[in-house]
Amino acid sequence: MLEMRQVEGFLFSALFVVLLVPWSHFATAQEVEDEREFSYVVGSPDGPEHWGEIHQEWALCNNGDMQSPIDLLHERVHVVPGLGRIQRSYRASNATLRNRGHDIMLEWEEGAGTIHINGTDYELRQCHWHSPSEHSINGKRFAMELHMVHVSADQRVAVVGIMYTIGRPDTFLSELMEDIEEIADIREGERAVGLMDPRHIELGSRKYYRYMGSLTTPPCDQGVVWTISGKIRTVSKEQTALLRQAVHDEAEENARPIQPINGREIQFYTPWDRKNVEIHP
Repeated sequence: MLEMRQVEGFLFSALFVVLLVPWSHFATAQEVEDEREFSYVVGSPDGPEHWGEIHQEWALCNNGDMQSPIDLLHERVHVVPGLGRIQRSYRASNATLRNRGHDIMLEWEEGAGTIHINGTDYELRQCHWHSPSEHSINGKRFAMELHMVHVSADQRVAVVGIMYTIGRPDTFLSELMEDIEEIADIREGERAVGLMDPRHIELGSRKYYRYMGSLTTPPCDQGVVWTISGKIRTVSKEQTALLRQAVHDEAEENARPIQPINGREIQFYTPWDRKNVEIHP
């Protein structure tokens, strides 16, 4: 059990704002689109432990000190009520489904609304899926993880992550299953899917983790504001199996290994009117 103190929460929030001051390797670019240049096969020449050697501009993948994903270890978590609720203002927009080889991505053509973090609006550009989950909680990985990628006016990146366990089908993925089936076996295939509403992506909880990290694929740029939902949602076996068909390497999965925390603070938000809180997914 952790005791929450309002003053302590605001101090942590102030510290986090300081951490958002620019440094030399802000994540100002999207992930690499050409999946042929890297793989998820551990031990292979182009596998995760060698990403930083493939191109000079990918060096952070090997030597960065704020890399993602991480294990959300509760011994390191600080409850910070001052973070406040996630402020999302999404809208339906035309989108295209793309098979990038290493994942399936849904890209909104003109953005799909914003998320507001520490005084900055980040526009939702795309979402994609990893299986198994990239982040873990107390050492446990889950069946799948959705990443909602947002970009600010000055090209900084904020990602909302949602993890899933096997169970009932995910309703948002259900809207896309037929379209995913059409491109699952087509490398670099794409399909226009018309209006897609990101408000159909359910967080399921007001609780969330927050930390500073990186892109989880090359070039592994740092400075990404990560927000991980505190609720583990469900996805069906059929849905995860279909997403894995899109991964055209021998690993048949697309989750980067867990990276060192290196002393980073992991924050956790829950409504602060509760004096005691037990952190659990």
